[in-house]
Amino acid sequence: MKDPYAWMENLEDERVLRLVEEENERFREFIGELSDELFPEVWEYYSMPTLYGAKLTEKGIIAMYKERERQLIRWLGGDVIVDSKALEEELNDEILLQGFTADGKGRFLAYSFSIGGADEGITRIIDLKTGKLIDEMKPSVWNVTFLGDGYYFSRFYRHGETPDGVKAPAVRLFWKDGSGERMVFGEGLGSGYFISLRKSADGETAMVTVTFGWNRAEIYVGPVGEPDRWEKAYSAEVPAEPIDVIDGKLYVLTREGKGLGKVVAVRDGEVTEIIPEGEFPLEWAIIVDGKILAGRLVHASYRLEIYSLDGEKLDEVKFDLPGSAHPLDTDGKKALIRYESFTVPYRLYEFDGKLKLVEGQEVEGDFKVEEDFVVSKDGTRVHYFLVKGERDEKKAWVFGYGGFNIALTPRFFPQAIPFIKRGGTFAMANLRGGSEYGEEWHRAGMRENKQNVFDDFIAVLGKLKAEGYRVAAWGRSNGGLLVSATLTQRPDVMDAALIGYPVIDMLRFHKLYIGSVWVPEYGNPDDPKDREFLLKYSPYHNVKPGKYPPTLIYTGLHDDRVHPAHALKFFMMMKEVGAPVYLRVETKSGHMGASPETRARELTDLVAFVIRTV
Repeated sequence: MKDPYAWMENLEDERVLRLVEEENERFREFIGELSDELFPEVWEYYSMPTLYGAKLTEKGIIAMYKERERQLIRWLGGDVIVDSKALEEELNDEILLQGFTADGKGRFLAYSFSIGGADEGITRIIDLKTGKLIDEMKPSVWNVTFLGDGYYFSRFYRHGETPDGVKAPAVRLFWKDGSGERMVFGEGLGSGYFISLRKSADGETAMVTVTFGWNRAEIYVGPVGEPDRWEKAYSAEVPAEPIDVIDGKLYVLTREGKGLGKVVAVRDGEVTEIIPEGEFPLEWAIIVDGKILAGRLVHASYRLEIYSLDGEKLDEVKFDLPGSAHPLDTDGKKALIRYESFTVPYRLYEFDGKLKLVEGQEVEGDFKVEEDFVVSKDGTRVHYFLVKGERDEKKAWVFGYGGFNIALTPRFFPQAIPFIKRGGTFAMANLRGGSEYGEEWHRAGMRENKQNVFDDFIAVLGKLKAEGYRVAAWGRSNGGLLVSATLTQRPDVMDAALIGYPVIDMLRFHKLYIGSVWVPEYGNPDDPKDREFLLKYSPYHNVKPGKYPPTLIYTGLHDDRVHPAHALKFFMMMKEVGAPVYLRVETKSGHMGASPETRARELTDLVAFVIRTV
């Protein structure tokens, strides 16, 4: 099949660079001064402090935040331990903090960061009392687990080979103390296997999970200080993870059955079901003070459920707003829970039998979150959220994704707030392909079933149109595929389209950058059977003359995950048929390395485009 714009896959081609410069200028002319006017407002919400992680220690809670142009790791309500700005001055480059952990006694802190947006990171370990650097490890070390005066860690080999002679990519688990480091687990495991280690809440037992891709899990347990005695206790052909070991019994959250999640207990190879599968997915579980605290996803928002260790349901906690809730840490006696919603950047709760708010950030104003359903083409009910302000100007900005088993649960979109304050409605659709209703829901939207995802989105957009709304459809990455496919099939259900960092050429995606890893989700374009259903919806191959709404395609020239050629080639095809299409290409950075201001400016341009077009 002829590909008239194949030359655009070469990002150093002068014609590509010239086009990017010209189109960026044309887009700036279209939105005019509106973006500059909106920027202070978007920046205000973008800059609100956000909590990313927290850890319980005997000396207090350590937490990691994003605040304006920096990231911080600090004692809760106290001194700063790590400041990304100080690291940038030291290393003379842009720094992105990736995560941290600390030992339970509050003596040591391990934190990881990347330089200049690279995926490979550096891990440092410091003495919390003196601030002294104890160790620095690179590249790609994670899962540091402290024990006495040493620690375990996982090392990901991207290049070369492991100590036991297995070629990269591969993961191995090591022990390190004053006498040096030695490999303790993972011998002979090949590519595609990942290893993670956790201690039981009482600190006595090691729980090691070996996963193959995202589909298979084996759990090993044994005395935490004796790796030679770790033995396989549980395995499943589906995702599974250890919860804790209590009185010699291993509790596991497993996806066996319909893939909706259940809790089982294992002792001496005997498996007992504790919390059976329910109507809605059980997403996580921890054990606190002799009770199981679990997070269940009900129509794409979380509620907490409390069970006895025998599985008797004792209580249920619902939040005031539909939101997302995840555990950050537990020491067996209490737990830290992070909550987020459309107008709540974060809340940190402590749980010790009941939920107590520790701190949080909320956007002030009169907002309401509504939920609704629509029936898709094949009769499937599709859920969506609506976020409204004091007035409703009948303008909707609708976000969708629908793929890779990712659930869209309520989260904070800083750029949506100025839109809502101007009478807009922000909507988020829970389409097939995600994990909102378990693995069956995911499978109903992948490979040859992908059309279901577009039909679900068309149903949501169509319903809003029927209710008198002008509608802007928005998606990013796989969501960019969603919006571009919907645009080529049913341009009438939207008044504007925003397509970000998209996958669009479905016959070439596997040949561009890391696209081959998406073959299990989309299908293989080199297989004639798969090619047939891919070609049916591939947006790049289905552009035809017609009436299209104003469309913004945006990407980053240095995005090393989704090749910018998808966006560039689709832009040219749309232009060819006379569609009112605009292109915005970020030239400073790619998928991960954008500075806060660069990201906030991109988000502001999206709001400006929506306000201009709907």
